[in-house]
Amino acid sequence: MIRDPSSQALLTDTIRRFVRETLVPAETTVEETDAIPPDIVEAMKELGLFGMSIPEEHGGLGLTMEEEAEAAFELGFAAPAFRSVIGTNNGIGSQGIIADGTADQKARWLPKLATGEAIGSFALTEPDAGSDAAAIRTRASRDGDDYVLDGSKRYITNAPRADVFTVMARTGGEGASGITAFLVEADRAGLTIGPPDRKMGQRGTSTADVIFEGCRVPADNIIGGEPGRGFRTAMKVLTRGRLHISAICVGAAQRIISESVAFAKSRVQFGKPIGDHQLIQAMLADCETETYAARTMVLDAARRYDAGEKVVRQVACAKLFASEMVGRVADRAVQIHGGAGYMNEYAVERFYRDVRLFRIYEGTSQIQQIIIARDMLKD
Repeated sequence: MIRDPSSQALLTDTIRRFVRETLVPAETTVEETDAIPPDIVEAMKELGLFGMSIPEEHGGLGLTMEEEAEAAFELGFAAPAFRSVIGTNNGIGSQGIIADGTADQKARWLPKLATGEAIGSFALTEPDAGSDAAAIRTRASRDGDDYVLDGSKRYITNAPRADVFTVMARTGGEGASGITAFLVEADRAGLTIGPPDRKMGQRGTSTADVIFEGCRVPADNIIGGEPGRGFRTAMKVLTRGRLHISAICVGAAQRIISESVAFAKSRVQFGKPIGDHQLIQAMLADCETETYAARTMVLDAARRYDAGEKVVRQVACAKLFASEMVGRVADRAVQIHGGAGYMNEYAVERFYRDVRLFRIYEGTSQIQQIIIARDMLKD
């Protein structure tokens, strides 16, 4: 739901100019240094980008899901690393607190997350629990007024820079019902961060293991104050997060198409621009058609989300289609560029590596297929 079209247009235009004038020119630096320049992070704070999805009463912009999707279309136009800086604060690092946190937890953390003063992170995945999230082994044992956490988490986004983690740990028996969500401050004794992960793409993003060894956390840090609700909290977080990622995929596809169209106009073969050749035109047309379809799916799911409908199936459809779509668009773009597309001086080479991860995190394509089919079979 777009509440105020004029305000949304202003926000979209502001983000679009920021992305094109500030973020895109810095992409090569980020690729070479594997880090986001501090001045860009500060600019993101000033624009309020750390708190897009956080309610206004807690200092955020309070965007609806449709408004956030429109913003994500623009942010996706730049290298994914930039979006990753603010992604956890708007998504998996804050949404658990927003959805199920106590009044005290919201008051303590949401204003800091909204301004970027604090960075949130979400610790669910483990070495032996990825797609099978209910199989986590990190345990939280009650000890007086505290819980003691032991275990490890893997591939945790923004772990090296996080101030607070939403941690899923087992307080009961096997399965989803035994999982509890904790807020764990990064400076707690017994919490350590592993070395930064070295990834195929998305340089500038920050992921690492998080290890808990006798990490003592007050019982008051349980999100919502009630043990055993963590898995439900995680699923709420992932539903919104998957829709956000779907919108980022659309933005990335738009950028890749833009690069491909420009190249097709300027590259001359057989005496004319390659864009005049029908086989190149066919690839461009397929890219545009699939991107338009994905955009439509994302907006439909976002509007349903804002209307309070149950959208698990629609969000899974959007995530599946958009993440697979951007991979196909990137592959065609490399083909359109020919040998140049394989060279790292061209943006499409980097995007080809960067977008591959979208089909894995926030739930793999195969998990989305399972979610969709199971929901269909309930009807």
